[in-house]
Amino acid sequence: MIQAFGLTSNPRKELPPAVDDVSFEARAGRVTALLGASGAGKTTALRLMLELQRGRGLTYFRGRPLHRIAHPAREVGVLLGDVPGHPARTVRGHLRMLCAAAGVPVRRADEVLESAGLESLRDERLGALSRGMDRRLGLACALVPDPHTLVCDDPAGALSAQDARWLHGALRAHAAQGGTVLFSTADPKEAARNADHVVTLEKGRIVADQEAVEFSRTRLRPRVAVRTPHAARLAALVTKEARTARRSVEVVPEGGNRLAVYGSTCADIGETAFRNGILVHQLADEVGDMGPGAGAVPAARNQERGEADGDRAQVAGAQAAGAPIPPRPASSGAPQHPQADLRQAPATEGGADTTASGTVRHRTPGPRRALAPDGVAHSAAEGPGPGSGDAPDVLDASRQRASRPFGARLSGSASAVRAAVVTLPPPISVRSAPSPLRPLRYELRRALGVGTGFVVGAVVLLVSAVTAVILARIGHTPQARLLAAWPQQVPLPPAALGAGLLGALAFGDEFRHPALAADRGTVPRRMGLLTAKLVVSAATALLLAALTVGCDTEVLRLFYGSELAQAPADWPALSAGWLGLVVGCAWSGVLAAGVFRSTSAGLAAVVAVPVVVVPLVQKVWQGPSVRTAAGFPMRVREILLTQWPFGGERYVAEALRLVAQPVGGAMTLSLTTLLCAYLLTTLRSRVR
Repeated sequence: MIQAFGLTSNPRKELPPAVDDVSFEARAGRVTALLGASGAGKTTALRLMLELQRGRGLTYFRGRPLHRIAHPAREVGVLLGDVPGHPARTVRGHLRMLCAAAGVPVRRADEVLESAGLESLRDERLGALSRGMDRRLGLACALVPDPHTLVCDDPAGALSAQDARWLHGALRAHAAQGGTVLFSTADPKEAARNADHVVTLEKGRIVADQEAVEFSRTRLRPRVAVRTPHAARLAALVTKEARTARRSVEVVPEGGNRLAVYGSTCADIGETAFRNGILVHQLADEVGDMGPGAGAVPAARNQERGEADGDRAQVAGAQAAGAPIPPRPASSGAPQHPQADLRQAPATEGGADTTASGTVRHRTPGPRRALAPDGVAHSAAEGPGPGSGDAPDVLDASRQRASRPFGARLSGSASAVRAAVVTLPPPISVRSAPSPLRPLRYELRRALGVGTGFVVGAVVLLVSAVTAVILARIGHTPQARLLAAWPQQVPLPPAALGAGLLGALAFGDEFRHPALAADRGTVPRRMGLLTAKLVVSAATALLLAALTVGCDTEVLRLFYGSELAQAPADWPALSAGWLGLVVGCAWSGVLAAGVFRSTSAGLAAVVAVPVVVVPLVQKVWQGPSVRTAAGFPMRVREILLTQWPFGGERYVAEALRLVAQPVGGAMTLSLTTLLCAYLLTTLRSRVR
């Protein structure tokens, strides 16, 4: 369960806090709705609960705050807006990447794809998904680690009736198996129709904390839903008769042939239509939007409510005594109020289903039911009812999800609609132990899942080959620079710039498309993730450096013969310097993008090393001073190279010589500075 205590956001200048002292509970096995108009503080409250925004208060998820949970994704699944994934990545590739990050088997991706009804879209790009399919994928991403709690911010916003019904059916199925579900919405009818408990926010404060049945009775205005081909004429007649009788009646056109009448009854509207010869296709009691009349019951309904209460008492007494239930007398007046027995009849033909007409269906304790597209509640065999009270916390350790419904989907024509019941993904019984290969698998799937790296590599090879041919034609270029396609007027060769760009993309894409984050812009700062990015970027840089030299050599041999494709005499030292330069650029891009949260900033830091840092190092090293470090390299060599076996002092000497060069010293200084800055920001975020 979720327990929120005193959630308060930081004040915004002279304005009051968006959320002020909000406390509530969301219990296991139930669906809780956080209701409020735009600006009421729903999203801020969720962000405070998920520790995505600074403020006061505390939130417990099954007795522990989120920052005290070792693996938060396994405890809380989050759906905030669209799926924050790279638009060029496939649906299956995105889920496989999340499986690698969560440490679950790769087959989990196929399980959640099947449960979400996305099997046919597994090879579709994320950028090509519709809004409904995107929300399905978002819920599937949240279910990959098999969390106990689901937190959703306006999950059905701007969705079609079918997609919204599927999404809420999935949330209901998760709660029916003992999970905790909390979602926010601005639609009172959506909250009353899909939640067991409703917490109402107004101006950052809680104004109501009620069961869904009580919320529908006290916070929603009863109305009469009318569907007729003569909607405008009937609206004018009802308004005229109400004005004549001096009754407060409000008629609201709902588009097309639909009307919503507040302050009247089905009997009065039916009599008006009969007297004037108006054909009526639908006439039903409903509950509508919240408003000034919320909680008030028209006098014409008091008699119906009293009769309904009496009927419920009579049925309850008969059941307690073991006697048969007495028949319910048919009313000669208005139809039975939907709140009389807390159930709603199946939708009538012509689109009067629960979503299209806005009718509130109250859920009662009993067997779990899967909502079908036709509006009929189909009974399921196992699982407690959504309104059966608190489910013990032990349910999460042993709950079985082998056959629970994941929603209903429409199939066939509108006249022949059938329920399509699928199952939620099965529970993950065995958790994988922490492994250093987990972030490495994630980084490999992230880098290979899109074609950006391959495109950058191809462009680097092409530019490098063209540059090498031009330099060879011009002449006066040393052999080492010719093979690396590095003109003397350019600060870095194409391979180093490409490696720096790929390194910057490794962290820049995390902030632009934060697949691991519960909120956009928030990327987990873990040393394992940084190490994996450094390893993958170094391997990519080495491969790119080798391919560049090999490609340039073959192109020069093809154009000018073998005399320009020969290796220099001191090729081991030059190769070490070349590989060190490319790897250093890649690491600079990774660290700079992680510190400045931008790919452009990472690439700018790579270019700044030869343009800004190298001249600065040369000026400091060669400038006049009172005392110089004469003979420093020799003394370091004497200290470090005395006891190296197998001739290792030769390689260490080459490394020291490279570091002593201006470019090597500047690169070492930049990497050290960026690494310290990254560690400092990481420690600062953990302290917060």
